[in-house]
Amino acid sequence: MIRNINVKTRTRTEFVDITSEIQSLVKESGVQNGTCIIYVPHTTAGVTINEGADPSVVRDIQTMLSRLVPHSSGYLHAEGNSDAHIKASLTGSSQTVIIEGGRLVLGTWQAVFFCEFDGPRSRRVTVKITGD
Repeated sequence: MIRNINVKTRTRTEFVDITSEIQSLVKESGVQNGTCIIYVPHTTAGVTINEGADPSVVRDIQTMLSRLVPHSSGYLHAEGNSDAHIKASLTGSSQTVIIEGGRLVLGTWQAVFFCEFDGPRSRRVTVKITGD
């Protein structure tokens, strides 16, 4: 099963927790045991799995990415969003999560985040769910 999740971001850099939407797709699929691939088909956005319980973790990640890759730093790319391309490369465009008992196998504090680096925009996340 392949489905899309639409994500509308409000700011240039934003992490959106999409865990519940993905879990709903897993439930809809009826797959009890298998894998879930989460893919972001954008060059200035990514997806990551990290702590979802304490929002300061996401803020810390965003702060450090901005320090490591500042918005303007003499980049050659003319569109003014080179930092977003680099941050997307660092976070990656896909994640794979195991499904067991009809549920995503995530750690107690883990959540799946869509990572916006060039917003605000309307984006798409593609989710593929396969059973064993």
